[in-house]
Amino acid sequence: MFNSDSVVSLDNKVYKKRQRVNRLMLGLSFAALAFGLFWLFWIILTLLVKGGSSLSLALFTQTTPPPGQMGGLLNAIVGSVMMAVVATLVGTPIGIFAGTYLAEYGQRGWLAPATRFLNDVLLSAPSIVIGLFIYAVYVAQVGHYSGWAGAFALAILVIPVVVRSTDNMLSLVPNSLREAAAALGCPQWRIISFICYRAAISGIITGVLLAVARISGETAPLLFTALNNQFMSWNMSAPIANLPVVIFQYAASPFSDWNDLAWAGAVLITLLVLGINILARSLFRK
Repeated sequence: MFNSDSVVSLDNKVYKKRQRVNRLMLGLSFAALAFGLFWLFWIILTLLVKGGSSLSLALFTQTTPPPGQMGGLLNAIVGSVMMAVVATLVGTPIGIFAGTYLAEYGQRGWLAPATRFLNDVLLSAPSIVIGLFIYAVYVAQVGHYSGWAGAFALAILVIPVVVRSTDNMLSLVPNSLREAAAALGCPQWRIISFICYRAAISGIITGVLLAVARISGETAPLLFTALNNQFMSWNMSAPIANLPVVIFQYAASPFSDWNDLAWAGAVLITLLVLGINILARSLFRK
């Protein structure tokens, strides 16, 4: 005979087991979230406590000083901005065009899969390797460090991020939009320019912003390319100051005033990267 009580009892046991597993997984997930947020807030709090007191108007109006004197980070900020702008202007078009080829023209053949694989390798490559590469092919050939070399190294770091984001965002555009435009006689370059790019523009901009956030704090490639300059310089053909290298050098120095400037520079880069990431996430969410 069919026993409904045994079925109900079995269902209750299965339900309770699922409840226990669900609570366990929720607890582990919350613990992992709290663990990550703990270190994030600790890092930010430490930077604000140690570097917040050094934030002042002089930080943005004076150049890096010799030991024992007051100064700021104006030359380092200007150098970092110049190299980041050049790197973005060089790397962004290359990344967008490459990502467009992968998403729109690379459905067949071996070239697109091979390019995606190499792009993933470049995306995960240590930045110091990029710096050594630019040092070998550019710095060693011209015989001196320069801002251009630093910008080229940063541009190589920008390209794979933009390629990945452009490829992914264009792949998310529904094919029905392309087919509708093609049915009206629209050529493919117009479909890409006026339909696909407009549909994926927020994601592409997000990728560019994330690339800028990545290169903002890169130190290793700049040690082999741009090096540093204690004085204010707008000459990209000579060694030029930049925030990451200044932080690296000043943090390891025995002078307390240089240590304070290093903490202040770390706060600036952290707030910049945090702001760019928040902006990028906001654009992507929209």
